[in-house]
Amino acid sequence: MDSQEQGRLSGGLRISCCRGAAVTPHLAAVAALRIAVFRDWPYCYAGDAGYEAQYLAAYAASPRSLFVLAWDGDAVIGASTAVPLADDAPAFRQPFAERGLDVENVFYFGESVLLPQYRGRGVGHAFFDWREARARELGFGLAAFCAVERDPADPRRPPGHRDNDAFWRKRGYQRQDDMFCHLEWQETGTAAPQSHALRFWLRELEKG
Repeated sequence: MDSQEQGRLSGGLRISCCRGAAVTPHLAAVAALRIAVFRDWPYCYAGDAGYEAQYLAAYAASPRSLFVLAWDGDAVIGASTAVPLADDAPAFRQPFAERGLDVENVFYFGESVLLPQYRGRGVGHAFFDWREARARELGFGLAAFCAVERDPADPRRPPGHRDNDAFWRKRGYQRQDDMFCHLEWQETGTAAPQSHALRFWLRELEKG
């Protein structure tokens, strides 16, 4: 099936997965989540509904893409995306080509967004579990994602903020010292888009 419930988590939360265009009825909810979550540190994203529609439509257009949705009742409270790197934008493919890595062998994880009050309940692990399973199902040997780089001394950094590096390392992902892509978005409180560096993390996927 292209869209089906995949499991339940603690506290009554549930997970469903949509492949390709099956996610279309939920794209508006995913766009709203992205804008809400990425508004906070470290992305500080001002939000652009037009861009969100275009970005998510491109993922939905790939028949091998995956959307993992987290639900509380009838509300989508989290979402995670993945797509074959060959189906993604040139900005994401270029760093792999420059390093001599086969883009046809890479399953790219676009983002995971989850409302703050639902964190720490296993949803993040579920997002990775289902995306990695889809990558193996399709025969990919490498999983990858990228995350924005920020100056640790940036005054906007919230007190006590913890990065996700330790979580990603426990999942088997390795921080790449020499692999970045650069994307533009407008930050909150600014008048124009700015370029941002995002660092790649990679994991080789075992068979099976």
